[in-house]
Amino acid sequence: MNTYAHISQNKWRSGLLILLFPITFAITAAAVIGLIMLLIGGDAQTAMNYCSPYDAQCFQPSRIELLAEMVLRWVPVLWLFAMGWILISYYVGDTLIMHSVGAVKVTPDNQPELYHLVENLAITRGLPTPAIYIIDDSTLNAFATGRDPQHAAIAFTRGIVQHLERVELEGVAAHELAHIENRDIRLMMLTVAGISFFTLVGEICLRIGLWSGRSSSKNGGNARLLLILIGLGFLIYGYIIAPLIRLALSRQREYQADATAALTTRHPQALANALRKISGNCKTESLQHSHSMAAMCIANPLTRMGLFDMLSGMLSTHPPIEERIRRLEEMNG
Repeated sequence: MNTYAHISQNKWRSGLLILLFPITFAITAAAVIGLIMLLIGGDAQTAMNYCSPYDAQCFQPSRIELLAEMVLRWVPVLWLFAMGWILISYYVGDTLIMHSVGAVKVTPDNQPELYHLVENLAITRGLPTPAIYIIDDSTLNAFATGRDPQHAAIAFTRGIVQHLERVELEGVAAHELAHIENRDIRLMMLTVAGISFFTLVGEICLRIGLWSGRSSSKNGGNARLLLILIGLGFLIYGYIIAPLIRLALSRQREYQADATAALTTRHPQALANALRKISGNCKTESLQHSHSMAAMCIANPLTRMGLFDMLSGMLSTHPPIEERIRRLEEMNG
């Protein structure tokens, strides 16, 4: 697949993602509402106040009918809520991501060599120079984000700038610029912003439900169960359903970016050497709190692997780094 075909695919994939996230989230939320209704719904007549105690002719709906009505009532609201978050992420997601990792912006004054290296590569590809950031971390990693080439950013760890040779750092920068050119950044930013939001809300609800004191009242117990179920629903969505959507939409982006970088620098072996060094020291501390951002990085930055991290890892769209090195060395030959 050539670069133009890849860009075209990523454009319609991004649009599909904008629709799929809210729709699938609304369906998941409806399922959670249904489970809650079945477990703690209580008496149908009391729950919905359909009938007056003095009206013997009043129709009393069944629990299933009440469940269907509640789903129809809340799904549009939840869909609009999720769509609003996706749109916010689309316009300010790159800023939120850079702020979350404590990245500092690079200028021609404070990092002239790095700035001009990226600037020259961007000119070579006919791209605007993206915003450039440094993450204060001694490990070796990098990622790009943004919604389009005109609103893009690249972040490098301090370690990758200090420990790679110039030609190797050029390969890494060209790789990240390829993600910008191919519009991979838009797809991944929407994915990261969406997954991060759902998992954060899920963890908050689950922990509040589990850690809150046991209540002797029925209402207190129902409230804890409600929070636990809502939290589990958000976590299932954020860690399993959303990554499945990501996996279905983007499988070859790293190979494509490697090939584009090799074409840009005319030195595939330099990128292969960089990947070999990165693979041995890429566990970035500032990214440990956000497993969803791992997919944006040139190599997996995570060290802690809990159950949900393992599930996300199995659904990762990053190909094995050894295979990427092999393909680059074949290009070099």
